[in-house]
Amino acid sequence: MAKAALLYASVKAYGQKGKLLSRADLQALAESRSMDELLTRIKNTRHAAAVADLQAPHTAAGIEAALGAGLAEAHHSMARAAGGRGVLDAYYRRLVVWNLKVVLKGKALGKPQDEIERHVNMRAAELVRERDTLVKALVSKDLEEAAASLRGTRLGEDVARAVALYGERGHIQAIDTHLDRVVHQDLARAARESRERGVARMIGADVDFYNVMAVLRARLWGLDETAILGLTAGSTPGVPRAVLERMAGASSVRDALAELGATRYASLVPQSGTDLDAVAGLERAMEMAIYDSCNRAFTRMFSLTTIIAITKLAAYEVRNVSAIAYAVEQGIPAETVMARAVVAEQE
Repeated sequence: MAKAALLYASVKAYGQKGKLLSRADLQALAESRSMDELLTRIKNTRHAAAVADLQAPHTAAGIEAALGAGLAEAHHSMARAAGGRGVLDAYYRRLVVWNLKVVLKGKALGKPQDEIERHVNMRAAELVRERDTLVKALVSKDLEEAAASLRGTRLGEDVARAVALYGERGHIQAIDTHLDRVVHQDLARAARESRERGVARMIGADVDFYNVMAVLRARLWGLDETAILGLTAGSTPGVPRAVLERMAGASSVRDALAELGATRYASLVPQSGTDLDAVAGLERAMEMAIYDSCNRAFTRMFSLTTIIAITKLAAYEVRNVSAIAYAVEQGIPAETVMARAVVAEQE
């Protein structure tokens, strides 16, 4: 039964891969002259069903929430088709946690509930029966009350630490980092437990990406070595614990980046620019490397890596289209948003 489920899900993944938007498709969306024109163009893509019920006036927030709901449905369906494999469930947690981060960051910035709610996709939480938890945080009067509402949940302690760090340092990304840590701990555990070929390396790239960026951001925030290492989510052969420890204890961000010279990511480290530029450049390079590895996974038929890959590629696509919607709404040039799109340079 397990092999039959894997076969079915793998065939389904190949079918979805063929429907992903190309760079030319995304470029056409980015060149829309209005939100109405953008929505019309989206309705001519595989995302037509996700945005079918949107009502005018059309907003970037509305499009993003609709696409997010469609992504949750597709991911949940794929996970069930594959036989409920733990690694796919671990990746699905990203969608649930993403919405919680939206709520908490909105509270931190003092945004009213109705404004936050426009950016939240409840469907991801509904599908795993966690809607009530998300709603409790959403209706809280402020960040502290939202954190208190999560006390006793799996994310409660990390949320409390995130709120404390945000209050101390004022970096909104502290909320992202602390909650992403929980997700990547689950992924690291799934990688260790998987016996299927190629899965550990594919998941490991995501864990490496999180760990490296968490350490570097924490360095930029001025945290001490112990606090920095407390943000990591285990380690992998790609970036061993010893490398993370040396990065955390390095005398500068540049020296921390240099510690990656002995890893498989050595060629991705920028050699010039400010600390911020170097960190941003590495972030982009590592993310594109993950994207490329997902595309390469389709050279292996009927494997779990193929199924993981399509869920990740679909998530990148939704992020790309959501960013384009924001750019069209704000009048940002197409070339600006396309320069940040996570998509192949040439099809």
